[in-house]
Amino acid sequence: MSAVQLPIVAVVGRPNVGKSTLVNRLACSDDAIVHASAGVTRDRSYAQAEWNGRYFLLVDTGGIEISSSDEFQLGIKTQAQMAINQADLILLLVDGRGDITSEDEQVARLIKRARKPVILVVNKVDTPGSLTETYAFYQLGLGEPCPVSATHGNGTGDLLDLVVGALSDAPPDEPTDDSVKVALLGRPNAGKSSLLNRLAGEQRSMVSDVAGTTRDALDTKITYKDRPYTLIDTAGLRRKGLITDDVEYYGFVRAMRALDRANVAVLLIDASIGLTDQDQRIANFAIERGCALVIAVNKWDLMRGEEEQRKELLARLEDRLTFVSWAPVIRLSALTGRGVELVLDTVGAVYDRYQQQIATSALNRLLTELRDFGHTVNKQGKTLRLNYVTQTHSAPPGFTFFCNYPQLVDEGFRRYLENRLRETFDLTGTPVSLKFKKKGQ
Repeated sequence: MSAVQLPIVAVVGRPNVGKSTLVNRLACSDDAIVHASAGVTRDRSYAQAEWNGRYFLLVDTGGIEISSSDEFQLGIKTQAQMAINQADLILLLVDGRGDITSEDEQVARLIKRARKPVILVVNKVDTPGSLTETYAFYQLGLGEPCPVSATHGNGTGDLLDLVVGALSDAPPDEPTDDSVKVALLGRPNAGKSSLLNRLAGEQRSMVSDVAGTTRDALDTKITYKDRPYTLIDTAGLRRKGLITDDVEYYGFVRAMRALDRANVAVLLIDASIGLTDQDQRIANFAIERGCALVIAVNKWDLMRGEEEQRKELLARLEDRLTFVSWAPVIRLSALTGRGVELVLDTVGAVYDRYQQQIATSALNRLLTELRDFGHTVNKQGKTLRLNYVTQTHSAPPGFTFFCNYPQLVDEGFRRYLENRLRETFDLTGTPVSLKFKKKGQ
């Protein structure tokens, strides 16, 4: 597996200087969570940006507090350091509404040690053309400060000119992204970040045994068996009624948006806890948004020697996930790596089924068999007759049946047709949609 990425611009600084706001402003998006509380951004979060035909990746990092004893700060500093190491250009962001702090000085020293190109950005300069707020920051020794207001957009055009000037190798054309988009879903602490790190082959996302560590939806691009994948690690999803913290709610929204752009969802279930109502809800979120689905039972190694419990868990999965009985189930341990190779093999196979196009002639051969078998619907003196079927879209596959009385089709007959389609054609892992129309409609 190998990383695939554009030139990287890392945005670093102490907490609450406006890093996420600046990333959102420069990328013309709102993917990074913006909140007044310190420590909202913990992992590296990527966003593609473009200026004057040049494309690059912005990396939003967690606020660095060198001397903090917070339990997450070691991970935040590690993630920020990795972003700095990967970066082609670093933006050091400071707060123009106050004096230089010891944290600013320590972060500046950290950046100088990396020996990378740096632009010093003074944020929260809300008066266009004002330079008063920038004078003190010359003493950081990182060259001429660039004043901006990330909130209002003042000075961001000048900053982008400096960025693309420093990235002379940035590609002039927008890159095409034909990767398979894979959303990693699950309840908090199910092992999503551990799985992502294992698949990416690096400490890409913070891993902690404290539920709720991941709050943003994060993208990691890899190549596996010559196929590109975009892995999207999402915040752990809880019932909406249990989400009381507004930052956690924003994370929930990001997870839903991750599903909206995903092709395949991998639902991680914690084997040590078992299947829960929330796992069922998450699976339903995925199919509502038209994603293919893979069920991954994580922490399988913790049930070693507990054969009865293993059988009971698998039986519970089969019983309570009947509405996604078409989704393949794999067993793994993200922590040890056992079974992890099955994830992308299964995702790749499911994706092929998800985007396949079945020949109309093959579909109508099946329809002829169904008519000969004689299974149909009789209501109010009318008999349903299916005349013709064709696949009208893929990703996920959708089929339209032309018939004499579409209103006669009930849920039972719809399930019957779906089951026969799945028996005849390989639709493993993908939802399907069925529509019924009268000829001429």
